[in-house]
Amino acid sequence: MRKITENTNPIEAGYDIKSIMERIPHRYPFLLVDRVLEWRLNDYLIATKNVSMNEPFFGGHFPRNPVMPGVLIMEALAQASALLWVQESHPDALFYFVGMENVRFKRPVVPGDQLRLETRLTRVIRGFAKFDVKAVVVGVEEVAAEAELMCAYRANNG
Repeated sequence: MRKITENTNPIEAGYDIKSIMERIPHRYPFLLVDRVLEWRLNDYLIATKNVSMNEPFFGGHFPRNPVMPGVLIMEALAQASALLWVQESHPDALFYFVGMENVRFKRPVVPGDQLRLETRLTRVIRGFAKFDVKAVVVGVEEVAAEAELMCAYRANNG
């Protein structure tokens, strides 16, 4: 997947944690997106996740050599994808992470890293959306993980 910011003109600037919490139901300790930097409706979204030693999973995930669990990197990418999908086009939808394909973990993510979460909508069909996603460690610009994610969306009736 190419770097999303190449040859793209965002239609919206990003938003902060309060705006994120208005759009998806996740809360501490499971909210894994800190800020949205830019997005284009029904196309792509770029967000960040600041990885701190205070994360609750580091107490048990290799305490002497803390590494962010890969499944939580995928969850952060799924939350970024949900933020893309629930913009003005589907603001009342509930979004469920239902599948991962072609997952590759390429670099450990450790305390002090900042992840740039990149997601691009690739397909929508009968209540499902597919995304190409990538987590990049900011500063060193190394890909930590990439995958194709599938999410289901349903109307939120209550």
